[in-house]
Amino acid sequence: MKLGRPVALRLTAGIGALALAGAAAMTLSTSEASAAVTGTATGYATQNGGTTGGAGGATVRATTGTQIHQALCDRASDSTPITIEVEGTINHANTSKVSGDSCNTADGVIELKQISNVTLVGVGSGATFDQLGIHIRESSNIIIQNVTVQNVKKSGSPTSNGGDAIGMESDVRNVWVDHVNLLASGGESEGYDGLFDMKDNTQYVTLSYSTLRNSGRGGLIGSSETELSNGYITFHHNLYENLDSRTPLLRGGTAHMYNNYYVHLNESGINSRAGAKARVDNNYFKDSKDVLGTFYTTAAGYWQVAGNTFDNVTWSASASDYKPAGPNPVSNTSVSIPYAYKLDDASCVPGIVGQTAGANKGMKVSDGSCSTQTPDPTPTPTPTPTDPTPTQPTGTNLSLGAGADGSSKADGTSYGNVRDGSMTTYWSPSGTTGSVSVKWGTATTISKVSIRETAAGAGRITTWRILNGDTGAVLASGSGAGVITVPKTSLKKVTFEITGAGATPQVAEFETYAQ
Repeated sequence: MKLGRPVALRLTAGIGALALAGAAAMTLSTSEASAAVTGTATGYATQNGGTTGGAGGATVRATTGTQIHQALCDRASDSTPITIEVEGTINHANTSKVSGDSCNTADGVIELKQISNVTLVGVGSGATFDQLGIHIRESSNIIIQNVTVQNVKKSGSPTSNGGDAIGMESDVRNVWVDHVNLLASGGESEGYDGLFDMKDNTQYVTLSYSTLRNSGRGGLIGSSETELSNGYITFHHNLYENLDSRTPLLRGGTAHMYNNYYVHLNESGINSRAGAKARVDNNYFKDSKDVLGTFYTTAAGYWQVAGNTFDNVTWSASASDYKPAGPNPVSNTSVSIPYAYKLDDASCVPGIVGQTAGANKGMKVSDGSCSTQTPDPTPTPTPTPTDPTPTQPTGTNLSLGAGADGSSKADGTSYGNVRDGSMTTYWSPSGTTGSVSVKWGTATTISKVSIRETAAGAGRITTWRILNGDTGAVLASGSGAGVITVPKTSLKKVTFEITGAGATPQVAEFETYAQ
């Protein structure tokens, strides 16, 4: 898509507002902008072991980009937890590379590379990264909260981070970005790229209570039609305003968009393509064009829609490489969500998002019932017990002799292998995700499940759900194989659904117990 003169004209009105917003960010009272890390991660960032950032580590204060880099480099190791409280304007003039064994930084960008367990949080009078992007690469367990990132360019002067406000690439896992402002002052022809980009195997990310404004491109998940290793991304309670496209562009993978407010999407919105699956729940779209579909490609994507409001949305005619979901969007796939969440009714989304989204707004969140609340500061985590391994259940393994089926199976594996009492035989799905079930001819009561991986496949399963196979109800969800307690339930079929894995899983035994 070419972004030329029309983009600049559309964004002119927004630029003045951006300038005022930038000035306001520097004059906020302490009560408005001051914030410690607040709340806990939501959405897909809760999966794959969760996202806690620098919880439990030291807290330091930084007022320059160089000080942020120095704090990373002063750690004992690249995984030592740290929370960096940021205040003031961070820009090219005060951001330099710092070297050390626990960091890999660079000039002209905030570089979070080959590290883990880090929180960046804006405090005091506010934190603004001006013309300076945040780059996350080969890293995990990162939280960014209560900051503004604005006017990051890929061409012109100065440049930073390939023009992305926040960019993630190369084996990134578990990132929670919350209560931030991401802004540009034009489209690609003015030197800007994406506000929130993810590529090259980035997974388990949540963007919540944030604003994305005045840009040609909101963001992408996957850099090409063949780069499909990204996914498990949640977007909720965000404001997308005055954007041309990519809210987001989703290539492959799975994303969940709920309770977002989209206004003035000028060319297209959520672009699901190349086999991607988007679950789109209770969002509010206003004064926009082609807000959902597969655009600028013949590689189809899919969506499940429910509870959305389309207020003055226009829809183009369908073509071979441009297929809007409207004018009456309907689902063409189903998307299972492994985590708990509450939906505000779409009618109150503009109001809720207006009160909560963005930096320096008191860190308010929705209560899931169209009202706001302020969560407590994140508590220091309780140390893990010295022996966290669950005790194997006692009693009869009810799976022995039962039936079995599933969603798919890899060559040389069998559903029946999960209930034969042998740790040397196993079932694998045809990919990294899938489901296997144990079933009985008469109703059977269970309260515990034990998922046992083979020795060779140990640790591959990252996230899962236990389902009542009779009703489809979710009995439990979590991460990692092992002993799982479920509500005492009488059923004829129980399903173990793998929703995330680091490699093809190998389930040797799917054991079930009455107690």
